Amino acid sequence: MAYVISDQCISCGACEGDCPVSCISAGDSVYVIDKDACIDCGTCAEVCPVGAPEQE
Repeated sequence: MAYVISDQCISCGACEGDCPVSCISAGDSVYVIDKDACIDCGTCAEVCPVGAPEQE
């Protein structure tokens, strides 16, 4: 299951730089994850200071 970023995102960008497959990018108000590219590694959830990335 891919990760998604919830509305808790504070747009700090911590997750984007640490994603091993570069599937995270800045969206309109929060960062977004490309579900098709996500490998479900959980790195984004580990580095997020507010716990915004969640498994779908």
